[in-house]
Amino acid sequence: MPETLLLKNADMLVTMDGERREIAGGGVYAVDGVIQLVGPSDDLPKQADTVVDASGQIVLPGFVNTHHHLNQTLTRNLPAAQNNNLFPWLQAHYRVWARTDPEASRASTLIGLAELALSGCTTVFDHTYLFQSGNKVDYQIEAARELGVRFHASRGSMSLGESKGGLPPDECVEDEEFILNDTVRVIDRYHDAADGAMTQVVVAPCSPFSVSEDLLRESAALARDKKVMLHTHLCETLDEERYTLERFGKRPVEWMEGLDWTGPDVWFAHAIHVDDDEIRLFAKTGCGAAHCPCSNMRLASGIAPVKKYMAAGVKVGLGVDGSASNDSSNMLMETRQAMLLARLQLGLQPPEGPSKYALLPPAHPLRAGEWMTAREALELATLGGASVLGRNDIGSLETGKCADFFTLELNTIGFAGALHDPVAAVVFCAPQTAKTTVINGKVIVEDSQITTMDMGPVIETHNRLSLKLTENL
Repeated sequence: MPETLLLKNADMLVTMDGERREIAGGGVYAVDGVIQLVGPSDDLPKQADTVVDASGQIVLPGFVNTHHHLNQTLTRNLPAAQNNNLFPWLQAHYRVWARTDPEASRASTLIGLAELALSGCTTVFDHTYLFQSGNKVDYQIEAARELGVRFHASRGSMSLGESKGGLPPDECVEDEEFILNDTVRVIDRYHDAADGAMTQVVVAPCSPFSVSEDLLRESAALARDKKVMLHTHLCETLDEERYTLERFGKRPVEWMEGLDWTGPDVWFAHAIHVDDDEIRLFAKTGCGAAHCPCSNMRLASGIAPVKKYMAAGVKVGLGVDGSASNDSSNMLMETRQAMLLARLQLGLQPPEGPSKYALLPPAHPLRAGEWMTAREALELATLGGASVLGRNDIGSLETGKCADFFTLELNTIGFAGALHDPVAAVVFCAPQTAKTTVINGKVIVEDSQITTMDMGPVIETHNRLSLKLTENL
């Protein structure tokens, strides 16, 4: 028998459909995880196997996280790395992460995915690239299935150790032939290309300073042969730019373009330090960008030119990045920070023309299209992320798409005084915890609690393994 779901009576339902409808008293009806009807609750069926009464709540499409490192929940707030930028921060972590065993990988994945689901996230891309100590991406995929989160896993990689001019220690890298063979294994076993897929696999070498040119070329060829997406870090810091200039005589984007790393099947994490020509190249070739504002601020990496990307037609989604460079896995927080950071970037732009008050530039005037709005930030978190991941079956609430959405209680202290525009309140006000999160038509969060497993023992295990992993540092 088909499994039906009805959400009804939402104070406001944000569809993100082609008309960007916001429906007072709205609802959703789904069959077997696929939306059949979206509209006023009075126009929907009255019964279903699962009924969610969203009275007093706002409903939004599930958020799409386009860049994360779930195993890093084990090393949040690591004292040795609290006050570093990217390269020394990585060097403080590499050997610790390489000690992540299967039990720790499973626990960290469950913790990160649960935290994301509680912030409205329904689809998660994870970039794991250390597979020592018996760790495999398989354990993460199994954990995501157990929790019920839509998961894009990566068989990431590092192959260029310190002795060959890379940043990671030699004991933290793998043989390139083994990497490629294991990537094929993971794709063949787990990747699902169908609409509504709960598991997909991405080919994801780590970064310009941790893999060889040969591995980048071979990874691109493998991904295209298998028809899966390609991902890596790029243009995250000026240190990275210096690295490619000194080693290859090219800026990172030009270097990657020469290695067949541009196209609609490619997206880059961070993409901060780019010029106008590189932005046009991304737009022309269809490359996407995962914007990670909290991590970029935490590591003092810079501010990505998100509004320039949007104006140029570049696909942009949001990513929380690793839980050791963000120390949180909260997509609502990331959405808010994306809006605020874009506004700060606008205010930091130099004024046009000379000023006799060189130290006191005039306040930047409010001009249409320049400021990041709350609804634009929500679009990055939903449709933008879906586009970056190459999916047209998620990101909005409309007929034929996956039944992925979440609700927030509106009558709370945090939203008090902001309900003249409840949609904008979701972004302007402090991030709230999801009341209900539905993924593929199944309730994963109910009354702000994970429903698919008891998280208490997971938290206990996770904390025990985290302390064990970081002892004697």
